[in-house]
Amino acid sequence: MQKARWMRAVSLVFVICSFLIAVACVAYPMYVIRPFRYQGPRELAAALEILQVRSLIEVICCLFGIAGLILYWKAQPRRAGRILVVLGVILTGASALMSSVNIDEWLFRPIKRPVFVSVSQVKLDADEMVIAVKLGGSARAYPIRSMSYHHVINDTVGHEPIVATY
Repeated sequence: MQKARWMRAVSLVFVICSFLIAVACVAYPMYVIRPFRYQGPRELAAALEILQVRSLIEVICCLFGIAGLILYWKAQPRRAGRILVVLGVILTGASALMSSVNIDEWLFRPIKRPVFVSVSQVKLDADEMVIAVKLGGSARAYPIRSMSYHHVINDTVGHEPIVATY
């Protein structure tokens, strides 16, 4: 009886720690490297280091989570406890999958078909910054505020394809 209790405790520690480390490896770099936020040199260095080894850490977390699941499954006859541990391992795996996704690609997608209005309809603040392009008698202005999460606009100005970016 004592051995089963010990195995349950150890297996729960495996699963919980694996989950927390896996989530931290995804969340911390995402928190530090988000746009429009000051990044201190130490926290940025730590986030970049985590990004370098994150895939390996996530694999190790998944393996420890599965080992914890196996230990818990053998030591715990109750279905409810097993379900919670399986859920923890699934969430650890989901975190590992999220670590392979480049979140910045979701946030910073190029604007492929920009929509324009005439100069008389434009509503910009007096201090609004824009990227202005004039080619072949045609002109466009791209407000920086509108581009803040895209950084890239694919467009055609004066029958010439262009890429506006900052």
